[in-house]
This record gives sequence, C-alpha cells and structure tokens, in this order.
Amino acid sequence: MTFEGFGEGAVEFYDGLLADNSKAYWTDQRAVYESDVREPMLALLAALEPEFGGPGKVFRPYRDVRFSADKTPYKTHCGGYTPPYYVQLSADGLMVAAGYYRMESDQVARYRTAVDDERRGADLIARLDAGRAAGLEVGGQTLTRAPRGVAPDHPRIDLLRHKSLHLWRTFPPDDVLHEPACLDRVADVWRAARPLAEWLADHVGPSDRPRR
Repeated sequence: MTFEGFGEGAVEFYDGLLADNSKAYWTDQRAVYESDVREPMLALLAALEPEFGGPGKVFRPYRDVRFSADKTPYKTHCGGYTPPYYVQLSADGLMVAAGYYRMESDQVARYRTAVDDERRGADLIARLDAGRAAGLEVGGQTLTRAPRGVAPDHPRIDLLRHKSLHLWRTFPPDDVLHEPACLDRVADVWRAARPLAEWLADHVGPSDRPRR
C-alpha cells in the first residue's frame, strides 16, 4: 500500500472518540479507523523503513486500564514507531519525535555518565541545538532537583536532570495531513532528530534489565 496521506475521516474520528469514548462508538466507527487511520499509518511506516529501519509497528488502540483511575477503553491517538522514532496522529494533528521516551535505571545511569563527561556532554548539547535550529523542541521527563551526587551548579545540570530525552515537533490537522507530503514532514523531523538518536544509541543503548 502506497502512503497517500491519512484519510479524510481521521481527525473527525478522533474528535468523535474524544466526545464518546465507548465501545458503541468504536464499533460503529471501526471501519473509519481501519481505512483512514491504521492502514495509512502502516503505509507511512513502510515507506520510511528503507531509511530509518524497521519494520515499523502501530500501537494497539486499546488502553490498559488495570491500574488507572481513567477507565475509558480507547486511546485518543494512534501511535506508530520504528524505535527510537515515533509518529502520532490525533484530533490535534500530527506529533513526530525521536529519542528515548522512557529510560530504565541502568540507562539513566549511563546517560548521566555520558552527560557528565566534557566531550560527550558538549556533543549532546551541539546535537540538541541543531535540532532546535531545525524547529524541534526538547522533551523528556525531568527531576525537579539535581540528581543525587550531582552538584546543583554543574554546567550541564539541566541535561543531567533528564530521566528521558527526545526531540519532537507538532503539525496542525491541515490539508497536508491528508496528502503524500505528510510523509516528508515525518521524514524531515526524523532526519533532524537522528543525531540525537545516534548519540543515545552510542552512549546509552538498550536496558540490560530483563523485560517485565
């Protein structure tokens, strides 16, 4: 399947799901989800696979409500990923990102060791600055204070407070969302964020902890 853009009903589907997050709505609109959301997302990931690796996968639309006070059954977005690259469609439009959105304790330790190093820390700053210059924003979970054992006046304290790190950009639900040019938007963001992805792969890598 060639990516031609997300279907015309994609944004309206998620607008409706925000208003009525029920099995009845989902059952009634499932064909729209499949044709206008899921199938184009799969086609988008397949088109990007030669450059960014893969194969890409689409997250399940069902929420895990076992430990959540919010029992609404369906996610109000569709996420696709080719780790560490991510793209998300919702009623707000498109969000495109790359990086580590969650790090285990061993990854955080390696990350902080690398940031603390003068050469590697300066390299990370340069890569993030290049991402910002390309129109991306820096995101990730952060501590409110300096990590234990780190001086509050460390020259890279802002980065050392991160427990995850990624670059991201959003696009509104405009006409391009439904056109082949939407693929270029995603590819451009991933290319601009690739230096960060490579730094994380080189200095952090996957977790050594067994999967739960």
